[in-house]
Amino acid sequence: MHPILKNFIAIVVGLLIGGTVNMGLIMISGSIIPPPEGANLTTMEGLIEAMPLMQPKHFLFPFLAHALGTLVGAFITAKLAVKFKWYLALFIGFMFFIGGTINVMSLPSPLWFNVVDLLGAYFPMAWIGASLAGVKKPGPKTPKI
Repeated sequence: MHPILKNFIAIVVGLLIGGTVNMGLIMISGSIIPPPEGANLTTMEGLIEAMPLMQPKHFLFPFLAHALGTLVGAFITAKLAVKFKWYLALFIGFMFFIGGTINVMSLPSPLWFNVVDLLGAYFPMAWIGASLAGVKKPGPKTPKI
C-alpha cells in the first residue's frame, strides 16, 4: 500500500477513534456529574439555555472529552502513520482544535473555560499523544560536512 494512503487512513482512523472517545465521555458525563436542575442538555437550545446554570464542575467532562479524544486520536494516528508521524499527530490536534473553536463560537460558555479548553485540550494533548506513541519531535536538520 502506498505510504500516502496509509497516512490518510491513519488520519481517518485517529479522527474516528478520537471522536468516539470524545462523544463517549460526553454521553456518560451526565450520569457522573448531574446537570443543573431542570436543564435539558440533549439539544443545542437546551444546552444554550442551561449554560448560565452551569457550575465549574459541569465543565470537567467536556474538557476531559476534548483532551482525551485529541490524545487518543493523535496517539493512534502516530502509531499507524508511515511517515511524518509528528506532523500528522499535530494535524489531529488541529482538527480537534477547529471543532473546539466552532464549539466556543456556538455556545455561550464562560471565558475561563474557553481559554483553558482551547489552550490545554488540543495541541498539548496531540503532542503528548505523539510522545506516548514513541515519536520524537523532529529537530532542525544538521548540515553534512
